[in-house]
Amino acid sequence: MDTTEKKELTTRFWRFLWSSILIALSGCLGNVVGGIIVGNLVSSDGVSAINLTRPVIQFLFTISMLISSGGGMLLGFSLGQKNHDRVRRIFKQVTLGCVMIGLLFMCIGLFAPEQATRLLCHNDALLPLTTQYMRVVLIGAPAYLLFWHLSMMVNTDGSPRLVSLAVIVDNVVNLVLNYVFIKYFGWGIAGSSTATVMGHLVGIALMLRHFGYADCHLSLKGAYGASEWRNVISQGAPLAVASICLTLLLYSANTIIGQTAGRVGLFVFAVCMNLLQIYNLFLAGTCRTLQTLGAVQVGEKNEEGFRLVLTKAFWFITISMAVTCVYVWVAPQSIAELFGANEPEQISQCNHALRIFALSFIPFCYIYTVMIVYKLFAQHRMALFISFALSLTVIPVLWIVSRYWPNAMWYSYLIAYIIEMIAIVVLHKAMKIKFELNNPQ
Repeated sequence: MDTTEKKELTTRFWRFLWSSILIALSGCLGNVVGGIIVGNLVSSDGVSAINLTRPVIQFLFTISMLISSGGGMLLGFSLGQKNHDRVRRIFKQVTLGCVMIGLLFMCIGLFAPEQATRLLCHNDALLPLTTQYMRVVLIGAPAYLLFWHLSMMVNTDGSPRLVSLAVIVDNVVNLVLNYVFIKYFGWGIAGSSTATVMGHLVGIALMLRHFGYADCHLSLKGAYGASEWRNVISQGAPLAVASICLTLLLYSANTIIGQTAGRVGLFVFAVCMNLLQIYNLFLAGTCRTLQTLGAVQVGEKNEEGFRLVLTKAFWFITISMAVTCVYVWVAPQSIAELFGANEPEQISQCNHALRIFALSFIPFCYIYTVMIVYKLFAQHRMALFISFALSLTVIPVLWIVSRYWPNAMWYSYLIAYIIEMIAIVVLHKAMKIKFELNNPQ
């Protein structure tokens, strides 16, 4: 690559990165801002209720990772190969899949919201609040899936600025309506989830402008041919497996922590999970950029370009984690109070747990980024192992620690991630893995 090509790729990297971070912001802002507003205008129990519904939102995100991220990766390969017929075929099949799955979740929200909520909430005092929030999330599932889906596809197809605009507007609508629905309409915790869905619908409407652009390669018309589902699922599987394992982890952790530390513990864990959303903001943006631009470089067999993208991705995630971690260690109480903590025990427990979780998320972010690298280098078995290990290692560690050393319960995540990093290094050497750039598609 000459200097001009490097400069152009660097510019594309930063454009995709900030756009991807804004996309990730849409996935976490509804929870984070909703939690802050609910914690101050409803109650701290409302924050716990939102966290209890998070496995459902994470499961929806899992479906998006499996279908939309898998499809987006194939879209990147196909665009690099200039195979536009395949691009349209992938987009059509994946879009229809998202719509059908979203409608299925909507039916659950319309006809059986309380039954679905009881699967996640085992605390009778929190059940009414959790059900109110859950009902709207399930009914709005098509909006969640389509927003994440179009964000990935439109971004990959070359309109990151439009996606950025859509996400910014989505976030503004969400933020304003959160406050209005709760403060002035009196909708309580349901107002928070309604605001998130409304924001996604506005964002979807804005992204539809991409289909009127002359250089748009996406279309629902025509594009018949062989099914791409096997390839889509194969590409999205490592990311989706990691996400579904995280869903299981959220459910298991809520159950174990609720039994070990009660109402205060559930609130502390909810605040820690909101901190994870901040880390995930940078992590998801970095990984989406790495997988999108990395896939294009693989499609073009541009080894130097791939190294440039990879290097910048690791530097950005390192700096982002360091800055976030320093802030949490200096001012943990400000985070706890932001979510409505007003009891001395809540604040004390939050201060202790937040500092530990801030450190725990550092190895988590590196492990997740490395998984993307293994996938792009066609090391599928290793990528799948990491996907499973990211969350499933935490569950037994958390159970053992909470059972035998309950006072050290908040260290469980850090212990589990250190074990995983050691396992990755050992397996990498044992399997004699070599990173050789190729194009498996």
